[in-house]
Amino acid sequence: MLEPRLAVKNINPYHPPLSGRDGLRLDFNENTIGCSPRVLEKLRSLSAESLAIYPERAPAERVIADFLRVNAASVLLTNGVDEAIHLLCETFLEPGDEVLLPVPTFAMYEVSATATGATAVTVPSDANFAFPAAKLLARINPRTRLIAIANPNNPTGAVASEEDLLAIVQAAPDAAILIDEAYFEFYGKSLLARVAELPNLFVARTFSKAYGLAALRVGVLIGPPEQMMYLQRVASPYNVNGLALACLPEALADNEYVQRYVAEVHRGREALENALASLGVPFWPSQANFVLVRFGQCHRQFVESMRLRGILVRDRNSDPGCAGCVRMTVGTYEHTARLLAALPECLREISWVPRVAEVHA
Repeated sequence: MLEPRLAVKNINPYHPPLSGRDGLRLDFNENTIGCSPRVLEKLRSLSAESLAIYPERAPAERVIADFLRVNAASVLLTNGVDEAIHLLCETFLEPGDEVLLPVPTFAMYEVSATATGATAVTVPSDANFAFPAAKLLARINPRTRLIAIANPNNPTGAVASEEDLLAIVQAAPDAAILIDEAYFEFYGKSLLARVAELPNLFVARTFSKAYGLAALRVGVLIGPPEQMMYLQRVASPYNVNGLALACLPEALADNEYVQRYVAEVHRGREALENALASLGVPFWPSQANFVLVRFGQCHRQFVESMRLRGILVRDRNSDPGCAGCVRMTVGTYEHTARLLAALPECLREISWVPRVAEVHA
């Protein structure tokens, strides 16, 4: 009888709740209004012939290299950051290797790593979801071949300092260090400039969040050229679809659109955090386009109460250290205002008892 590999059978699957998403989408950290009008114009202009041609990555990779001010040989466009994670695992991991993951974090790191037969070693965050630099450094050993760090982190919105990240890169020269900057636009700080000087550092970016291109599935991995040549061998030559490749330059060209959206998110995030503090709801300050909130035993009731008001938020109760937590995306200020209007109503409905807010610096 045909059987999958044992490593695959043992994967802890990731099942995002994608069905029945009717309402204001504050559950998946997507752009809540969508992409630049320039992208839509480009889509409308595509011919039938253009859809019959196998996609070519290189022209778009040169555009993104110029945009990021990096060597084009350092750039690989991917089918979302999910594929970038998969390619790193396939390139560098052997069965029995170890992958260090500060948790809670994005689930696909563990899925892709364990599929290779490697062992995912989870390192719990410090108090208040602070980055566990000392604990990570202590777990590095000769079997460590990959360390994946989301910065800002998902689902907490917490960040690691450049000093801590560089200490980890330098302490594990035989490991690939992935800094996943999916939420870079909302944070503004990056390790991208250090890729050229550090032979084991990789930085990932996505166009699914601030750029509003989640449906096109396009991300980018930037790393040392001498390592990227090996990832190119593993990647399919047609991994990024032609629609995404055609639209990406237009999305990059409309920087004003992205900056306006990011400014709205910053304004809304501040308003949401202020409202939570005044209502006595525990939360963690975020550097991303979402806020993690703790409702304790009322977490399911809160999610359902919001859904009945046409607003979708994400239950993160099952994430390590996130018992009773709900993550709320911040979109345009208009959308945040809807969330703020519904918030006190939902709290009354679930009989929430106000308390001194556990707001953590």
